[in-house]
Amino acid sequence: MSLTQEKMRADIAEALEIDAAEITDEANLFDLGLDSMRLMSLVMTWQDEAEDADLSEIWEHQTFSGWWGVVASQTAGV
Repeated sequence: MSLTQEKMRADIAEALEIDAAEITDEANLFDLGLDSMRLMSLVMTWQDEAEDADLSEIWEHQTFSGWWGVVASQTAGV
């Protein structure tokens, strides 16, 4: 698996044009400016990097830790 927490955080920061340090584990990503179009683009990119993971559950979460939890649970054992 090539998708790491650091890569995921950096991708979100780039999409939001903010410093990655602003994306704390419990920050609400939508409050930071994420919208559904950017989220869809990020998920499509990560889907490729996370191989066979089903990242559709990301939509149910608003925080970075929630998103990473989905990735980690989907890629455990990969």
